[in-house]
Amino acid sequence: MSLRADLRVLWRSPGFRRLTWTRLLSQGGDGMFQVGIATAFFFDPTTATSPEQIAVGFAVLLAPFTLVGPFVGPLIDRWQRQRILLVGNLVRLVLAAGIITLVLADAPVWSLYATALLTLSVNRFLLAAMTAGLPQVVPAHQLLAANAVLPTLGTIAASVGGAIGGIATFVVPSVSDNSLAVTALICAGLAFGASSIAATRISRKELGPTHPLEKLDVGAQLRALTAELLEGERYLRARRTPWHALGVMSAQRLLYGLVFVASILASRSILADPDDAEAALGAFSIVLGFAAVGFGLAAVITPMLGDRVSRERWILICLGIGAVGQIVLATAPTAWALLTAAIIVSFAVQGGKIAVDTIVQRDTEDHVRGRAFTLYDMAYNVAFMSSAVVGGLILPDSGWSRPIMLGIAVVYVLVAIVFARTPHEVRPVPPRPVAN
Repeated sequence: MSLRADLRVLWRSPGFRRLTWTRLLSQGGDGMFQVGIATAFFFDPTTATSPEQIAVGFAVLLAPFTLVGPFVGPLIDRWQRQRILLVGNLVRLVLAAGIITLVLADAPVWSLYATALLTLSVNRFLLAAMTAGLPQVVPAHQLLAANAVLPTLGTIAASVGGAIGGIATFVVPSVSDNSLAVTALICAGLAFGASSIAATRISRKELGPTHPLEKLDVGAQLRALTAELLEGERYLRARRTPWHALGVMSAQRLLYGLVFVASILASRSILADPDDAEAALGAFSIVLGFAAVGFGLAAVITPMLGDRVSRERWILICLGIGAVGQIVLATAPTAWALLTAAIIVSFAVQGGKIAVDTIVQRDTEDHVRGRAFTLYDMAYNVAFMSSAVVGGLILPDSGWSRPIMLGIAVVYVLVAIVFARTPHEVRPVPPRPVAN
């Protein structure tokens, strides 16, 4: 089926429609919130002049997600996910208002930093809750299409939100040095509030979990979280197919992260003047635009092949496509090679991710699904953060090196070989009680 046909079929489900509106508004707000962050962390010539400094920026952004995830993620299996979406976006609205207040009061930089990181951390929690709740509103045979459509629409919403935030900063008159940041944050806060309103249209039990914890004992839950997360890891490992899917996703994300860091550096040094932050950001925006084409193509083609190609085989194909993209990037440090590779590699990453999401959702029972996607988020963030660290160690200041680009292509092939040799049949896991 085509993307249009898949969306038409999925849109008939009221639950899917309500979840989609909530996600689009939430991720639109994310894009608005992040408008200034990329410039400050990665394109300011006074703060991000080398791979090492960019790696520090990635670590600061992603480390809190990884640290927060293990402690709040298991709550996805305990609390009503609809309430998580409602309250989480309200929390982000309050945090956005707090940041505006801090900016206007010229508060210390560390306070702005801490509040912004907390806001981004809540975002990861919300995305995990929406992903874990998707199987509750979509039939099992439509999960592949839903995993292609919904994240892609969310990515588009984030891009549109970023564009709206950027346009608003030019339209609104500048009355002070803080006007641009305040304008983008106001737009983000409005979107977060609208997402909370959209979440109220989802019934309280519609997104699961099937057996939520009705009475909340914070102390008892915190004592049980570590044990539950370890139990989730044991379950996925014993179940086999979700564990292997997470492994290949992590490897793919690590390789993609290396190219992402290289693209930032190349945008600064190859596509633009390193001392011109605006030109560098514009060049990187073009790279991201071409990458969005790859993501969109993956969302269209993956569901079309769903009935003819297994999820595991599609992952192998995507790994091969990723290797081809790296070979293209290794040909020359030119704009055409970078932009062509952006389409191919992004297609491979998104196509593989759609298949991985479907495997984890399909082969994980609902009472463990929240923990599964907590581990998913942890693996995702650790892999991306690790790619920044590795990139800081091996990438030149220009971001381009033929041996490194070819080496990444070889790793893609090795990952495909390893994944091809793993078992692709799910294994029953006997239930084991976890202390509450």
